[in-house]
Amino acid sequence: MEIAKLPAEARARRSAEIREFLRSRRARITPADAGMAVGDVRGRRTPGLRREEVAVLAGVGVSWYTWLEQGREINVSPDVLDAIARVLRMNGPEREHLYLLAGLNPPQTPPVSGRRVPDGLRRVIDSWLPRPAYLIDRHWNLVAVNRAAELVFGYHEHDHNCLVTFFTSARYRSSLIHWRDAAEVIVGQFRADAARCPDDAEFDRIVTDMCAASPEFAEIWAEHAIRDASSGSKAVAHPEAGELVFDYTTLTIPDLPGHRLMLHTPTTGTRTDERLASLLGATAAPLG
Repeated sequence: MEIAKLPAEARARRSAEIREFLRSRRARITPADAGMAVGDVRGRRTPGLRREEVAVLAGVGVSWYTWLEQGREINVSPDVLDAIARVLRMNGPEREHLYLLAGLNPPQTPPVSGRRVPDGLRRVIDSWLPRPAYLIDRHWNLVAVNRAAELVFGYHEHDHNCLVTFFTSARYRSSLIHWRDAAEVIVGQFRADAARCPDDAEFDRIVTDMCAASPEFAEIWAEHAIRDASSGSKAVAHPEAGELVFDYTTLTIPDLPGHRLMLHTPTTGTRTDERLASLLGATAAPLG
């Protein structure tokens, strides 16, 4: 969606986001990192690159870059955004985030009304047993959960939002190994999702509520990190089964725009497969 076609409130949100995002990316790159000749840096008030330095290194006008960082409605091109992303050493998800904030969005698909899961997809989720599998909607509400996901993560469909559970559930927090590292990943993934839907006020509501409910969420959210949600790993200290370590893969669902299917596979060499089968009971099928 083009910025000019967004409602005024959405344009203001996007302008604030691109301003803070670019500032945070500049702050982490020093002149030396950018290959610039550096003299005495003790008098520099800017912790990273200045706006003028980014503009020069990217080959764009200083005024133009300043307007971009201020979130003004200006014309942008993929080549220029790529140059800025290169100077600021953005990774793939961060570069995509910059495109989205600058208004070069992929076509937006309307959200699906209701949360009915097609029978075929429900069978896929249930047949993933004894491995955990669950389906979330665009706002990370749980839509469908198999028995393994209930036992391992404590999830129940129509009951929890993954983001809310992560930061507010004492049980979930105590079971997740390396919680802080995982927190930074999940917040970065949620920010990337929110950027794809700049006119969806529900993301703002969730973020506002989470900042009020969790100081740790508010702290991480202010860092403007962007993470890829396509795959990753997760380790749980289960009170009955012991340590369970999974690699997860995320699949999009064409028939349910905005929904993602989360499939977990025991990490090789961790004994998670046998512990998981034991947890689910003697009726669990062998892991293949």
